[in-house]
Amino acid sequence: MSYVPYHQSGTITMLAGPCSIEDAEQMELVGAALADLGLHWIRGGAFKPRTSPYSFQGLGEEGLKLMADTGKKHGLGTLTEVMDTAHVDLVMSYVDALQIGTRNMANFDLLKRVGSATAENHAPVLFKRGMAATIDEWLSAAEYLTQGGNPNIMLCERGLRTFETATRFTLDISAVPVIHKRSLLPICVDVSHPAGQADLIPSLAKAAIAAGCDSLMIEVHPNPQQAKSDGPQQLTLAAFASLMDELRVIAAAVGKTIV
Repeated sequence: MSYVPYHQSGTITMLAGPCSIEDAEQMELVGAALADLGLHWIRGGAFKPRTSPYSFQGLGEEGLKLMADTGKKHGLGTLTEVMDTAHVDLVMSYVDALQIGTRNMANFDLLKRVGSATAENHAPVLFKRGMAATIDEWLSAAEYLTQGGNPNIMLCERGLRTFETATRFTLDISAVPVIHKRSLLPICVDVSHPAGQADLIPSLAKAAIAAGCDSLMIEVHPNPQQAKSDGPQQLTLAAFASLMDELRVIAAAVGKTIV
């Protein structure tokens, strides 16, 4: 997930993995499956921002260790969310790329801290759109990161909160061409969060590729029914492998490959 202006890239970077890092067995199964599919990144949450304080909050540093071990064993880049300025150095010591989630899009102290912390090594930063943010607000907030000296930022559309209840969020697929028109930053589409339901993910993923996304984020889990967070929106490993076959055909049709 390195910085390449979208019009120069012939690849779509797949960012797949569980919503939450739960244990070593889970991460081993997912890591092995992603490597077997020829993919290059694994994602998962060690610190989880949850709406309810009673929901699973993640394993913290133990989760970071599991992520790092899985990445090293299977040759995968590692991506996880950083939630607090106090955690930036800790998270960076374990993983290759940082994610800033929707709830922190306007946490300007965190954005400044991540921007300065990654200024020298240009570690990739995945920057999610706030669930009620306009594109102007999103692009403006991204400048807190790039002003620190790190151009290696990828924006991530993850759905907006609207009046619609048929899906968890409303996916703004038009954000892809708008970002391409207005910015040189690449754009990822997280299709799991707006779907909220595993059976909707294939259609949203295909639409994202057709719209011209530079990256896709899809949540996968060895046993979604037992997941500690967001189980209904996570694909099984078998379903994800089958979907990859379909997505590669669509990617080829628009002149790209999935990596």
